[in-house]
Amino acid sequence: MSSNLFVKELKKAVASGEIDTVIVAQIDMQGRLMGKRFHAGFFLKSAIKETHSCNYLLATDMEMETVEGYKATSWEAGYGDYIMQPDLSTLRIIPWLEKTALVLCDLKDHKTHKDVPHSPRAILKKQIARLEEMGMKAMMATELEFHVFKQNFEQAHDENYRSLEPISPYNEDYHIFQTTKEEGLMRAIRNGLHGAGIVVENTKGEADAGQAEVNVKYCEALEVADNHVIIKNGVKEMAFLHGNAVTFLAKWSAKAAGNSSHIHQSLWSKEGEPLFYDEKEKHAMSKIMRSYMAGLLAHASEATLFLAPYINSYKRFVAGTFAPTKAIWSMDNRTAGFRVCGADTKSVRVECRIGGSDLNPYLALAAQIAAGIEGIEKNMELEKEFVGDAYGGKNVREIPSTLRQATKALDNSKMLRKAFGDDVIDHYVHAAKHEQNEYDGIVSDWEVNRGFERA
Repeated sequence: MSSNLFVKELKKAVASGEIDTVIVAQIDMQGRLMGKRFHAGFFLKSAIKETHSCNYLLATDMEMETVEGYKATSWEAGYGDYIMQPDLSTLRIIPWLEKTALVLCDLKDHKTHKDVPHSPRAILKKQIARLEEMGMKAMMATELEFHVFKQNFEQAHDENYRSLEPISPYNEDYHIFQTTKEEGLMRAIRNGLHGAGIVVENTKGEADAGQAEVNVKYCEALEVADNHVIIKNGVKEMAFLHGNAVTFLAKWSAKAAGNSSHIHQSLWSKEGEPLFYDEKEKHAMSKIMRSYMAGLLAHASEATLFLAPYINSYKRFVAGTFAPTKAIWSMDNRTAGFRVCGADTKSVRVECRIGGSDLNPYLALAAQIAAGIEGIEKNMELEKEFVGDAYGGKNVREIPSTLRQATKALDNSKMLRKAFGDDVIDHYVHAAKHEQNEYDGIVSDWEVNRGFERA
């Protein structure tokens, strides 16, 4: 893992006064950090082994409202506790918060002490274990895009998130002068994450005004997901400390480019050999790689909910915006849902371009791995490469265009039900249906403005 702090070092830092607070955090359904801040001394005496949280944290919506109808927890069952068990391999200093360390937790059932099966970290670890039984490990990376604004979070909230001003006024994709305008924040992000033990490769401007991206080192799947949630939380915290607001919303404005979270992925042997690489094959794409990709494509619709979990997620899939609309594969082609990168090298890999920055990385990575495993186990043949502008592709596989479509596809997925378990799939289908029902009952400004006088 990318931890930069061992327990013995934490003890010394606490004794010297360098650390006085330890954040103990779990991951919720939305991919957010939830937990407690401990006095560091008490953490070392007690919470280093375990602490507790209300089990409703895996049964709430974005607003933290309790949602009825979950099998795992309810008012009838009394909303009891889960055990939060620190994974000490994730212990790290958080440089942007004064005298603070952080550790991520696995969730355990209070009675059985077994993993809570629908907890995001447990879902991903289960798929990693399946790969380990096959003698493989997944190497992955998630890119994270977001928009930076001149206003701070409080101002944005008080203004109902209207009239927001991006920190730069025009497209800043790879633009050095434009990104200088936000460098105070972005430099803090790069150095802060580096100080937290996350290997940051770079930050860059993205394809819209005020849009930025963070790229970190390609590594093993669980570390990728852990890094992702720490980065996302850290970017928000550092923006807050710098007087800015940021958003990871997939589509914050109809006029703006969407925020993506592309997922790069490949399989390696336990000995560190790249299993996607075969110099004798076309583009050096091995049989394992082709079957893995065939699985991704065959089950793309079923996995979409874990890549695009909200109503807003589907507003991002617009032709001509670098967000895909077709679940097909192509060589180094940014119009396709799946792009092969690094062809003819040992770095050959597949990039899933469907996911938005609003995804939960544990669920997204787990679904990709499960689909890939299915392709390998069934020895699936990879369909013919798509060549050209995928936006104009005819009679090709479409990405679900609404949350309702993606929810139905997941609900009917035999593959993901087998891989994750029926109760897990039912849990997240229920969450998606609640999200849809909440939206369906809203009267939007668009409706009122359009029809108030004319209807």
